[in-house]
Amino acid sequence: MTDRHPRIVALANQKGGVGKSTTAINLGAALAFQGVKVLLIDLDPQGNATSGLGIDRGAIKLSIYDVILKEAELADAVEPTSVKNLFVVPATIDLAGAEIELVTQFSRETRLRLAIEQTNQDYDVVLIDCPPSLGLLTVNALAAADEVLIPIQCEYYALEGLSQLLKNIDLVASNLNPGLKVGGVVLTMFDARTNLSRDVATQIRKHFGDIAYRTVIPRSVRLSEAPSFGEPIEAFDSMSRGAIAYRHLGKEFRKRNGLQEVEG
Repeated sequence: MTDRHPRIVALANQKGGVGKSTTAINLGAALAFQGVKVLLIDLDPQGNATSGLGIDRGAIKLSIYDVILKEAELADAVEPTSVKNLFVVPATIDLAGAEIELVTQFSRETRLRLAIEQTNQDYDVVLIDCPPSLGLLTVNALAAADEVLIPIQCEYYALEGLSQLLKNIDLVASNLNPGLKVGGVVLTMFDARTNLSRDVATQIRKHFGDIAYRTVIPRSVRLSEAPSFGEPIEAFDSMSRGAIAYRHLGKEFRKRNGLQEVEG
């Protein structure tokens, strides 16, 4: 496991509905169940990762908004989840105005990075669930991250807008974060029964090569149901196809990043 610097991963795709928050929640939970200590930062004003982990948004005292705009300590905004080893910095509706508020702020692109650097808490992996846009919140995530993980749904227009995301990643790497790279692409909402899913998967693997994870996430009713119960799929239905897929993704992620499994 890492001693000081955690592996920081921004989950980003400006297209909505691609399984980004689902992947943030369930990759985080899969890693946590495998003994990796994970912090999930919910940077999306919709707060799907927050509610999907059972956090009552009405009872939140400090959120990522307070960290980025009010200079609250990151550690003070961390909430435990029902999963051992998985912690979350929640999002509230306040975050919806953060893009505008950040415009006039000093060091507006690097506030999240500074907050993570200044925390004394020890995590192995930090996952950042980005909003489905390329504004200042996403730039903050990219400026803080070691790598970007891009969920891509196996549907029409899957690659639409992706070139703009890749350009933005290059811009942030050039100007704010020289070490930033695309660390992985995850195929989501895969339906093996359709030619479309198979064609899109082939196209993405051809385009990204080894950056694309071997694990694909199936389209699954159980995956869709789990967030309304405030649970990751591993806790909600560990024998479902979605849970099995995210377990495999967690193992593949660990192997890529040199993270050992810790029992118990």
